[in-house]
Amino acid sequence: MRALGGARAARTCSLSAFIARRHAWLVTGVALVLRLGVVAWAAARFPPTADGAYYHQLAARLAAGQGYTWAWPDGVITPAAHYPVGYPAMLGALYVILGTSAVVAMVANAFLGAAGAWATYDVLRRATTPNLAVAGGLAVALHPALVPYTAALMTESVAASLLVVAAAFAARAGGRTTWLLASGVIMGAATLVRPQLIALAPVFGWFVTGVTSGRRTRVGRAAALSLVALTVCAPWTARNCLRMDKCALVSVNGGWNLAIGTQTVSGGWQPLVVPEVCKEVFAEAAKDDCFGREARRVILADKVAWLARIPSKLRVTFDYFGAAPWYLHEANPAAFSDRAKVVLGGIETVFSRALLLASLVAVRGFRGPRRVIREGVAGVGLVACFAAPGVVGYLACGLAVALLGREALERQPVIVPVSAAVILGTAATHAVFFGAGRYGLLVVPFVTALAFVRSELRSESTSGTRSGVDAVQAIAGREPAP
Repeated sequence: MRALGGARAARTCSLSAFIARRHAWLVTGVALVLRLGVVAWAAARFPPTADGAYYHQLAARLAAGQGYTWAWPDGVITPAAHYPVGYPAMLGALYVILGTSAVVAMVANAFLGAAGAWATYDVLRRATTPNLAVAGGLAVALHPALVPYTAALMTESVAASLLVVAAAFAARAGGRTTWLLASGVIMGAATLVRPQLIALAPVFGWFVTGVTSGRRTRVGRAAALSLVALTVCAPWTARNCLRMDKCALVSVNGGWNLAIGTQTVSGGWQPLVVPEVCKEVFAEAAKDDCFGREARRVILADKVAWLARIPSKLRVTFDYFGAAPWYLHEANPAAFSDRAKVVLGGIETVFSRALLLASLVAVRGFRGPRRVIREGVAGVGLVACFAAPGVVGYLACGLAVALLGREALERQPVIVPVSAAVILGTAATHAVFFGAGRYGLLVVPFVTALAFVRSELRSESTSGTRSGVDAVQAIAGREPAP
């Protein structure tokens, strides 16, 4: 009987794995086909623009063997580190193989976007029912804030895809070191694209373990994942120490961004008014240090004025993403008119708010400590989904999850705590610096995933609740492990 039961369990497991592979191919295929369709449409119409023009030029210089440098109008060539190296380095490697072309970059974006959709499905299949996992993956595959942005030679959707892939690997890790290391490698790559993401590495590492893991194990894995991510960045950090006269982890633009954050009127980017003491400082790293010092002086001189800018910074980050319509219109107004910009912006806003609404409904039902408070916070967010300040909904979503507390979050699927970390971390970053709708794209796959997490896999705060692993096994048709 035991042998018969073992054979039946093996067949069930094999069937479950086969179905999961088919679902994964479906989600990935839909995402890739749509994004390659955008590439075919956009290739001859939309040249690199805004920051994308700089990424493209830096990648072209790397591909030509000129290093990560910048050529000035007077012929002087200097080492560069203002823009993070990760995205131009990836494009530069592809340019060497396939030729220097914006189309190559768009195709790379398409594959990375498809990887993000696959990862959303993969992380959800450990957190919900199979059908809802597919639905969540397809929601990211079809998301109108992400798909058209494939044409943009920009970093935000790339960083979002890398983060959700890291989350999927963390969810796979359990007691397996290989997946933990893989998650760390992807977190390192994400850090090279957006340096502030290194702060999320210990969070991802902490929550990779199962319900029975002790604090010492979690600390060890958080440290290990962070160390792997830093190791990936280490060669570039060493390069900065040698070439930039500053041992920056990735880039030397923190001072610039902080200074803009002290001057912004709208909460978003605006041309920086160079402080008087920095006008004769020309070296890239030294100028960034000067801007940072002056920005800190301004903040300390009038903390209230600086704090008063935070709501507007968060609103321009979360109320309306609009990254794709902005970029397409900026690159070619004739091919993408003001009307097209408004229409696409409206579609993505409705889609995004609907998913935010679904996420808040899901989060509101999570079992665990402080339920009344969490329901109240989520309820405020639900109201905000129908109002102009959508930022309240996003912050409420992250806060309602965080209010579960550490112990309850440790019993949740990985996607739950890391989603809260990504939402709240994004808000904290742009409260300090300045905001933009494109920066909010980082939270899109995570908010989307939360919408499809279901109560079957949520753990009670009591000791009698079964673990997420047991629940997944039950859904797959297997008996929980003893």
